[in-house]
Amino acid sequence: MDKSRARESTNAIGRIYITMRHLMHRGFYKPMGVSGKTLREALLELRPEIYGDIATNKLELGGLFYVLDRLPEGIEKCTYINLTSDEGYKYSKLKVIIPPKRRRKCYALDEDQMNIEITRGRSDVYDVLTHLTFLCIESHKIANFILREDETETIREWKKLEEYLQKDEITAEELELALIYTSSIIGKSFKEVKAVYKQASSKKNPHRFLHLIYWMGRRALDEKQNEQKRVISFSNSLRERIGHHIYGDRWANTIKYKLKESELFDRPIHIISANMHSVMNYLYAKKVSSVKNEYKSFEQLSLTKNDALRNEVLQYALLNGLQSIKDDSGTNIDVQIIDLSKVDISKSFLKEKSNSNAVLIVMDYAFGEQAYECMDELLKPFKADGSQDKLNIQSISIMGKAGILEGGKGDIMLPSAHVFEGTADNYPFTNELHASDFSNEDLLIQSGPMITVLGTSLQNKEVLNYFKSSTWGMIGLEMEGAHYQKAIQSASRIRKSISENVKVRYAYYASDNPLKTGSTLASGGLGLNGVKPTYIITKKILQQILS
Repeated sequence: MDKSRARESTNAIGRIYITMRHLMHRGFYKPMGVSGKTLREALLELRPEIYGDIATNKLELGGLFYVLDRLPEGIEKCTYINLTSDEGYKYSKLKVIIPPKRRRKCYALDEDQMNIEITRGRSDVYDVLTHLTFLCIESHKIANFILREDETETIREWKKLEEYLQKDEITAEELELALIYTSSIIGKSFKEVKAVYKQASSKKNPHRFLHLIYWMGRRALDEKQNEQKRVISFSNSLRERIGHHIYGDRWANTIKYKLKESELFDRPIHIISANMHSVMNYLYAKKVSSVKNEYKSFEQLSLTKNDALRNEVLQYALLNGLQSIKDDSGTNIDVQIIDLSKVDISKSFLKEKSNSNAVLIVMDYAFGEQAYECMDELLKPFKADGSQDKLNIQSISIMGKAGILEGGKGDIMLPSAHVFEGTADNYPFTNELHASDFSNEDLLIQSGPMITVLGTSLQNKEVLNYFKSSTWGMIGLEMEGAHYQKAIQSASRIRKSISENVKVRYAYYASDNPLKTGSTLASGGLGLNGVKPTYIITKKILQQILS
């Protein structure tokens, strides 16, 4: 383990976050200008695993597609990127753009400007800015490939690519030539470029990869030749609102009003932070599915083509105790309220006998610091008609995916404590889930402390090896655990708004191992391999609640 490199990396992470907060309060900056220099240099010094060859002259295609899945389509064309709070664009005629792997609303005002709504806290800002910095650095690599030594003339291949992309239609022969020119520009083999082209293609935009390389290069050329720097700005309302729990307060009050309205407020309540399908499917899918093996049924429900079957499960659930709350608060966290007194457990995939009258609040995944905001607001007493009514919270269960430091994709991690990255702040707790609960499930289980990182895209091998090999003995990393536990401990031990004996459960399945080449988040998701660990964790949580 290289301790000096780990220290340098930790310092770089600290500089990145201090710089990003400073830039946000400043109001704007130019990522490839003087104001963005500190952020660029710190990111290049850190060399995160997920960004691969960021610090070399090679174009990093794996990291590029990871980033583009988390940014709005078309952002590579934009000179002006504006981060805003919820400022009412949903009431305009602008088309909302939602990235495939991030729940954030974005709006293209014109070809040159993209507005990105930030309603999930500072973690959302950090995520966007690190990805944009990476995108700008990679775009300048393309510009360096394109420009001749005097930086006034561009190479012939660039001119030919530009010529083809200005056509309304590209023939098969022209497409092949365009791919050859692109491979020459970015220094990759024709075979590799052809494979990436197919991966990036969609019915709506078959030439997405070619347009991506072109616009990244075009914007970088504008910066190098014409001093037309890209600008990232932060709206006044975003700077005023961020960190003030505005969206979390709205979200929590919507849930409490629904509980009051449904006469469920005084019942025993169990909160589960999960996805919007696994709890519902465990309780309701058996009645609808023709496949009686539970995991085969869950795999079937996970297939993209089975929309009708998923809707059938939802409609049955809505008639048997489930209420769905589609978020309109700005948190982008949907919620399900399940009245277990209306659920026939004998007709579910669970084998327990239960006549529970408890209520489940199943909330979708939060993002980073947003976990504290939403859990903190949800656990507060409900203020209405001059009274303050406390929820009868019996347990809080957190499940999700995380990076594992010893093991592989699909393994399960059971934390005993959460530690904040960059500090010694730590939150030990008694986890109601134990390795023995999973002894018959044919999955590898890791138990121990986990690190709550400031961003999954800002980790490198040296830092992660330090977390794993030092006396901290970390088993994995994720983004929300310490935030959730901070809210739970303040509510139960200081504010006394919930019982001090509230039970907590944490379980994560491994989406990646950032210490293994080819197993980082940039290598792709788990697909159907994630079904089994997701539902096994769900089963164990539900079994404990029902018992």
